[in-house]
Order: sequence, then structure tokens, then C-alpha cells
Amino acid sequence: MSAMRNDNLSPVQRWLNTAWGVVGVIALMSFASYMMIQNPRSLPWRLAFLVSLFLIFYMPRHLVVKIILGVTGMLVIIPFVGISNPFLLEIGFQICLFAALALGLNIVVGFAGLLDLGYIAFFAVGAYLWAFFGSQQIWHLDEAPGTFQIYPTFPFPALWFWMFIGVGIIAAAFMGIMLGTPVLRLRGDYLAIVTLGFGEVIRVLLNNLDKPVNLTNGPQGITPIQRPPLPPLLTSAALLDWLSKIAGRPITGNDIYGFFFYFTALIVLCITIVIAYRLDNSRIGRAWTAIREDDVAAQAMGVPLVRTKLMAFALGASFSGAMGVIFAANRTFVSPESFTLTASISILVMVILGGLGSIPGVIVGATIVTLLNIDILQTMSLALSSLRQGSGTIPLLGIAWAEIPTQLDPARYQRLVFGLILIIMMIFRPEGIIPSKRAQLELHEEDPEIAEREEI
Repeated sequence: MSAMRNDNLSPVQRWLNTAWGVVGVIALMSFASYMMIQNPRSLPWRLAFLVSLFLIFYMPRHLVVKIILGVTGMLVIIPFVGISNPFLLEIGFQICLFAALALGLNIVVGFAGLLDLGYIAFFAVGAYLWAFFGSQQIWHLDEAPGTFQIYPTFPFPALWFWMFIGVGIIAAAFMGIMLGTPVLRLRGDYLAIVTLGFGEVIRVLLNNLDKPVNLTNGPQGITPIQRPPLPPLLTSAALLDWLSKIAGRPITGNDIYGFFFYFTALIVLCITIVIAYRLDNSRIGRAWTAIREDDVAAQAMGVPLVRTKLMAFALGASFSGAMGVIFAANRTFVSPESFTLTASISILVMVILGGLGSIPGVIVGATIVTLLNIDILQTMSLALSSLRQGSGTIPLLGIAWAEIPTQLDPARYQRLVFGLILIIMMIFRPEGIIPSKRAQLELHEEDPEIAEREEI
């Protein structure tokens, strides 16, 4: 690394560029892992571990070094700690799930500049596809919801799950083309309204297709849904006994599914990242950039608008369809309530928070929003509920904790927190946490340091 390039590094990156910086990151990751084993419910140590992963990405080191450290954290430490703390595997699964969804939406919104407020519909297509064929729903097409019997077997083998990941990709891509075809001439607010309506149409259909033929079981959802069979090696008595000794508690096949779905979602996320990077640096990626900046000028330069826009909708939707199949198998239950407009907005928040068009930024944005949803705010609410059970008082105020109403639980204010975060981001860092190079140059074109950094 040249001296000029080193001068352009932030103070944190300069420290990470030293041997002490690498040692510090490894020490933080190791100590946080140890403390997570000792205190499975401790939120600060989970956050400290995630900070160490972020520092690995942020450090100006060779890509091989960063990959080795990142793989160690994701493939070794998280599964090992997850033996005694299954919640960590659930957090990892949901982060991978929503990161893949956000990357798919980033293709549509960040790369091609097509605002899509109904993206969750493609996720629903994949989920309900496996929910229908992986459950007993096909046996109850002529029965009213809530009146049929649950049988010990299923109409189709659980191994079809792997095939349906591919089928979910194709089905979601087809739905993306169906959405893209009638909105090719729309842009801006009009495009957002039509895509919003598409998402609501899918949700209402799922809610009402329980008669005259019961396809979706209506508001009650579909359950039970099959999970793919585990390999015999993962369910052997010797392995379960060894894991039980490490965890200090009995480990069953249900616990093994936590590892299975975490690794499956992580593999799909890695494939998604590779594809997204390849698309961004390809001819089609440059065509999307041209359409995003000015579609009239892009068409004048020979960019085929119809094919290029449809490809953005189809490819963005395909990632969502694959994750929908995995989500349905993981939860063994799906209902229309999981695919509302609020879910689409949450995924859009991940993209905007991380940085439009930025692949690492979108992953960071998905991580932050997911942690706020399922970990940070929930943990704060549980801590407040625990304080209400005691007889203590709030320091300095003298108000008893028991008098704090449940309406003030932090978990009730998720949307408020997201709104405040977005307002702060738009004021102080509109390009996102980790912006794309183009967005950074556009919003800071008068900053000589950024211009000099891009010239190097």
C-alpha cells in the first residue's frame, strides 16, 4: 500500500492496517465468543462479536486475510457458540435471509433505479410454493380451513425441497416479469404505486384463496410443512452425544436443524453476493446504471429498455423466491401476515440504510435492521419487564419500575426507531453506511479527498 493511499485511510483503518490492529480484532472476536458461551443472553457480547466481523471487512488488508478471518467467524465460531446458544444460529439465519432479500431488492432499486414497494410478494411466492407441495394441503382442497385432519405422512417426499429451491427461483422470476411488463413506461411515484398494489394483490389472494378451492388455507396459513431430511451423519448417536457434552444439555435432531438452516441460508447468501458482484461489473450492470441515471439517454445510446428492465425485475425476484422456500421449510408454517407492506418497507429500509447500489452496505443494513427487530429491542423489552417484577426504582427519578406501563416497551416502537434512523441518515449520511463509489462521488463531488481517493 502506497503512502498516499495510507494517508487517505481513516484513523480506524490505519490502526487496522497494523499488526496490532489484526491482533486486536482477533482478540475481540475470541473474547466475545467466550463471553457469549458464558452468558448466552448477554446482548453486548453478541454486538461485540458482530463489530469484530465488521472490522474484518473494514480493515485495509489483503482479501485472502479478510476471507480467512471472516470464514473463521461465520463457519467455526458461530456454529460452535450456537451449540450452547441456539438463538445465535437463529440470528445468523435471519440475517442471511434478509440480506439475500435486500440484495435482490438492491438490483431493482439500487442498480436499475426502479422503486419497488411490493418486493415481499416474490418472497411469498417461494414460501407458498413449498408450503403447498411440502405440506398436506393438496389433500384438503375441498375442505374448509380448520376442519381437516393432520396425517402422519405427506403427499410428496421431503427431498423435493432441494428441487423446489430452483422451482422457487423460476416462479419468482416469472412473477417479476409479470410485474415488470405492465410498468415498463412508468417511473418514480407511479412505479412505486403500481408495485405497492402488486404486493397487496398477492397478499389478498393468499388471504382469500381458500374457496371455492382451498389452495392457501386463507388467514389460518398452511402447517405443518416438511423440512428436508438431514444426512445420516448429522443425526448419528455419536455426534449427538459429543455435541451434548459440549453444550451441557441434550442435543436433538431439532437442534441440528438450526445448524442446517443457518448453513443453507449462508450458502445461498454467498451465491447471491457473487452473482450480485458479477452483475454489477458486467455489461448488463452498466446498462442498469445508465437506465437509473437517465433512461431516455440510455435508450438513445442503444440500451434495450424493455429487456434490461425486465431482467432487473426477474433477477431481483429470483433471490427472494429461493429464500421463500427456505423460510417456509424453516418455520414449517406460513400465513399471509408474514408478507405485508410493512415487510416490503423493512427490506427497502435495509437497502437505503446500507447504501443504494452498495453490496456490502446492503448486507450491513440488513444486519442492523434484523438485529433491531429480533434482538436489540426485544432484549431491552425483556429487561424492562424483568425490572417491573422487582421493587426497585429508577435512579434519580425515584419512580418505581413497576409503574412503567407496558406501552413504553421498546419492542413496540420498532417503526419509530427505523424512522428516526432514516431521518438521521438522510441528514448526516444520505449515501448510506457503506456507499457505492458512484453515490459517494455524486453526493460529495466537491470533497477533494474523495475525488483524490477515486483517482488512485
